[in-house]
Amino acid sequence: MKKLAALLLFTAVFFTTAFTSNVPTPYKIGDTATDFKLKSVDGKMYGMSDYKNAKGFIVVFTCNHCPFAVKYEDRINALAKKYKSKGYVLLAINPNDPEVQPEDSFELMKVRAKEKGFAFPYLFDEGQKIYPQYGATKTPHVFLLDKNRVVKYIGAIDDNVDSAADVKEKYLENAIAALESGKTPSPEMTKAIGCSIKGKK
Repeated sequence: MKKLAALLLFTAVFFTTAFTSNVPTPYKIGDTATDFKLKSVDGKMYGMSDYKNAKGFIVVFTCNHCPFAVKYEDRINALAKKYKSKGYVLLAINPNDPEVQPEDSFELMKVRAKEKGFAFPYLFDEGQKIYPQYGATKTPHVFLLDKNRVVKYIGAIDDNVDSAADVKEKYLENAIAALESGKTPSPEMTKAIGCSIKGKK
């Protein structure tokens, strides 16, 4: 009986580990994000460790094709320029599989970045290894990290997808302002509005 119980316990542990060990737990507020090295449209590899003096990081999951992402391109570019002078680094990551969504290929990322004059590294999540760690589900989806890569805000950039002029709540900018003053962002999380991330079936 003891041998049977031990065998059943071993089997349960084995299957639980086998089926859950490869599934990353999405980041929550207060988690420390691991660094990454991803290729940008300029052919160079970028990661947070490249910015030793950064006060924080704005990690934006976005892409070429999604209408929501397109509506935010100019706002993301403006954020990158505005906060670079304040010590914050914006890193944009395309998480989509180009075999599923051809418009999000690395070659077309290069074309889009040139057309729009992106002022930030536009990175390709080759093999889709990074976005599951973050728990990103949409494009765009934003994660604000402090200088130690601790997650401080997750969600939307602001409260109006369609019109930058009609934004009433600048969630991301308010979170950065809170970080600057040593306060806790409020809200710490909002719902990301956008297209679902395209992965292999």
